[in-house]
Parts: sequence; structure tokens; C-alpha cells
Amino acid sequence: MPADSPIPLASVGAFTEGPFANLVSGFSTQAITNLMLQATRACESACDRRLTLFTNVVETQRADSLDVEDALDSYVPLDPTSQLGFSRAQSLGSTLLVRHCWLREFPARYPELWTGSIASIYLYRSFSGQQAVAASTLQFEPDTGHVRFQLGTFVPPGTTIQVTYSGGYSTVPADLVQACQYMAASMAVKQLDPVDGRSGHDPDALRADALEMLAPYTRR
Repeated sequence: MPADSPIPLASVGAFTEGPFANLVSGFSTQAITNLMLQATRACESACDRRLTLFTNVVETQRADSLDVEDALDSYVPLDPTSQLGFSRAQSLGSTLLVRHCWLREFPARYPELWTGSIASIYLYRSFSGQQAVAASTLQFEPDTGHVRFQLGTFVPPGTTIQVTYSGGYSTVPADLVQACQYMAASMAVKQLDPVDGRSGHDPDALRADALEMLAPYTRR
């Protein structure tokens, strides 16, 4: 098994029982497994998006946005935890705190088939040290990748937000399964007939079919 071993979008069994079985009839089981993994990564690269299940990916971003309505939080009654955070911000000369961030990976379609969870968030501030944020205090929306910090969490603009999270399609949509099979078939044909194309399949046409099915998932 390669070091990069995601769960393939299309299983070996589905591929070898379908119309492309003849392409890999001379492949070992391990070779077909590697092919499906490579095709899965090729689909993700084409979409610039994670599709299959992933675990504990670490992502960092800079806290640099503030919604207009969030500025109003400074003028409403706060709970004790929020008031403590706000008071700390005032003492350090920063009263407008960032309350939102967006994770890069979220489902382009079929959010009901997607599984997403945050393991941890660390804040690395340009001053006043670093802080771990309890996942239980966050509002996380897996369908959009939106994360909202609890009111009063000390996140001044410029803070580096480091998120460790998991996600991906726990049930793979049927069109992604088919796209992966087309991609795998294209790669197999290129391995078998890199010049003559005597297999009867056009690798470029197969890849084009895969890309057409992946189009709705491609990051805009």
C-alpha cells in the first residue's frame, strides 16, 4: 500500500466488475488498488478539492476579516466569559476581534453525504502568546466550512488560526464513483498502450468524460 493511501472513490471490485475490467485483466490486485488510489488523487487534483475521507488535516490561515455586524458585539451585554475576553482585548488596545474563519474543505454538492469535524484549533497571536480553543465552544457548519468563535474569544486581526480537522464523503456520490472509474480507465490505457492505442479506448476521451462529471465539484 502506498504511503498516500486514501479510501478510493471507486472500489477495486466495482471497477473490475464493470466495462473496464478487460483493461486491468493482467494487473495484480495490488496494481489495481494502486490505480484506484491514483485515480482518486487525480480527481481531487482536477477539482482542487478533497473528496474522499481525510483525517486530521492541519490548515492555517490569517485572521484578517471582521463582519460589520460583529462590531456591534462590543455594545451589547456579554456573558462572563465573553466579558473577560473583551476586557482583555481592551487592556491590550484591541476591541474588534475576529469571530469567523472558513475551512478550505467542504462539500461542493450533497452535504448530507459529507462527514466533517474539528479536532482542535490553536490561535497563535502576534502578541499575548498562543491559545487552544475548545472545539465544544465553536459553531461549526460542515456544509460550508464556516467556523464561528464564541463571543469573547481573543482573536485579534493578524492571529494565525491553526485548525486540525477531518472530513470527506462518507458515502461517495454516484457521479464521483463514475468519474473515478473513467479516470482510472484513462490511466490504465496510457500504461498499456502509451503510443498505439490498440486497446480500443481513447485515454483522452476517458479523461474528458471524468472531467465532465467532476465539473460540478470543481472549486470556483
